[in-house]
Amino acid sequence: MNKNMTKKLAWAVGLIVLPLILQQFGNAWVRIADLTLLYIMLALGLNIVVGYAGLLDLGYVAFYAGGAFGYALLASPHLTENFPAIAAMFPQGLHISVWWAIPLSLLLAACTGVLLGIPVLKLRGDYLAIVTLGFGEIIRIFMNNLDQPVNITNGPKGIANVDPVHMFGVNFAKPPTLFGFEIPSVTLYFYLFIVLLLVTVLICYRLQDSRIGRAWMAIREDEIAAKAMGINTRNMKLLAFGMGASFGGVCGVMFGAFQSFVSPESFSLMESIMIVSMVVLGGLGHIPGVIVGAILLAALPEVLRYVAGPLQEMTGGRLDAAILRQLLIASAMIIVMLLRPRGLWPAPEHGKSVIRKS
Repeated sequence: MNKNMTKKLAWAVGLIVLPLILQQFGNAWVRIADLTLLYIMLALGLNIVVGYAGLLDLGYVAFYAGGAFGYALLASPHLTENFPAIAAMFPQGLHISVWWAIPLSLLLAACTGVLLGIPVLKLRGDYLAIVTLGFGEIIRIFMNNLDQPVNITNGPKGIANVDPVHMFGVNFAKPPTLFGFEIPSVTLYFYLFIVLLLVTVLICYRLQDSRIGRAWMAIREDEIAAKAMGINTRNMKLLAFGMGASFGGVCGVMFGAFQSFVSPESFSLMESIMIVSMVVLGGLGHIPGVIVGAILLAALPEVLRYVAGPLQEMTGGRLDAAILRQLLIASAMIIVMLLRPRGLWPAPEHGKSVIRKS
């Protein structure tokens, strides 16, 4: 067995054993790991738009919300309870399978991403960021107010009793028993998310090495030069928006099934900023760097709970622990950006011209 195979085997064993180790400290730690995996997939999807194509998108959370609410509506009693016509058509209730929900959310999010991209094709930089930010906020406010006059999203109360994942005869909400050991629900979701993450990483690497990926990077570096070389920048940008949005839609479905509850509060502007920060912190356009950035920013707030608590006690409780956590995270990010302006693990090609000039 060569060294490369040994390394891959070690990684596989580590990922299988990780939730079992975290389980010893409680389900909360496995849950943090599950959400971290979701954030990694979201960051990789946004990396297509921001890292590869160089399009600053601050409304990415809208596609995440769309996937989550779409699955919640089709896999919960909400529609049958509020619409008698739907209840008459589906007496047993709407309980769409996750096998149908994933491709439907992927297709819907991709089409929405393309529709968003059409009116913003000529915008760049801060202007593009402002427009996409507005799109994300419009979707969140729309979901928050769509309980009147017809109750579709249940407004700020959210949609509860969302069906968990049912796959290969296993109900993820009811822990199965294997060799006499009960496998918790959060551990089952961990393994499912790991499989989805591996598929996501494979797709991202294939895109990066393809003609499409190279076209995106050419647009990122110099759009005018890319157009002069014969690249259809319009179609490439729309494809980047659509591809990135599709990842967000699938992650939304997984989030809805995992939480069994969906609310507009889960898709605030801070979520979009956090996902963008993961991409920038790790390294624009570099898949391993994005993964590192996502792990740090997804897990760090939870770890800092144990730091902020003692600091709050030292101040006699005058400072809020949540504010202290945000202060510590912001300080850490400022330090990293000063010391590593291209990210913790930047792509080897990205910024090459800057290095040469300096």
